[in-house]
Amino acid sequence: MPDHLHWLVELGDVDLSRLVLRVKSRSGITINRALGQSGRLWQKGFHDHALRKDEDLQAVARYVVANPLRAGLVTSVRDYPHWDARWL
Repeated sequence: MPDHLHWLVELGDVDLSRLVLRVKSRSGITINRALGQSGRLWQKGFHDHALRKDEDLQAVARYVVANPLRAGLVTSVRDYPHWDARWL
């Protein structure tokens, strides 16, 4: 997605806030370096949604994987390089 990220992750013992901070930091540095830019890439904060036992993990994974298709970035989910998820 060009302007946001949908991410399905199993945390285990990892703190979500620390994980998001690490991903934003490392990806921001890498992207800015590749583009020859500097400065903030990501907005402050994030919105999370914890899956509850009554939610269907496979349906949520399909929703996340289909985002580039719904946004018109690809004509098939298989055209998106990050389409695969272990929950599908």
